[in-house]
Amino acid sequence: MLWYRDLFRDKSLSKERNIVSLGNAYLEDILFSFRKQKELAEKAFRQVPDEGFFKKPGEHSNSIAIIIKHVAGNLASRWTDFLTSDGDKPWRDRDAEFLIGPADTRQNLLAAWEKGWTALFENLGNLQEADLLKKVTIRREEHSVFQAIHRSLTHTSYHVGQIMYLSRLMTKEGWEWITIPPGQSQQAKDKGGRYLK
Repeated sequence: MLWYRDLFRDKSLSKERNIVSLGNAYLEDILFSFRKQKELAEKAFRQVPDEGFFKKPGEHSNSIAIIIKHVAGNLASRWTDFLTSDGDKPWRDRDAEFLIGPADTRQNLLAAWEKGWTALFENLGNLQEADLLKKVTIRREEHSVFQAIHRSLTHTSYHVGQIMYLSRLMTKEGWEWITIPPGQSQQAKDKGGRYLK
């Protein structure tokens, strides 16, 4: 079996088997996947008025605003100095991410959202294929870079799904479908896929 580490250690393997760098292809696809998640979330919550943006659907539920605040804090913590410091930074207050205070206006929350994503895209974009085999820690627990990346992507995707669901729930009229609209599966099939565009 050909492992990523074999490709990194012996460049002749890539030439002999005519393999494009798997590490770089992986990193490009991960960047695409994160960008796709950001795009989905933003297409959803931009349709929600402020009342719905801050509204909790239930006593023990989170609002869109809270989820955005949490994702922003998580991404900023995980991806700032990704290779050189623990993923749970001393300055992060995770519990506060689930509370909305006077300073948490929509504008400020979206600024924090952008800051978190910027940390991700800058640090992930600077990774090299050899970095994938390095170790990082999250709350002092050692992860491979592969594991840390996938932990971040799955966590983010989970919350993006919540944002999309809540956005639809809070938007009663004029919703612009982000996924295939009900009753239009065959039309979408006839047009062909557009996921990678």
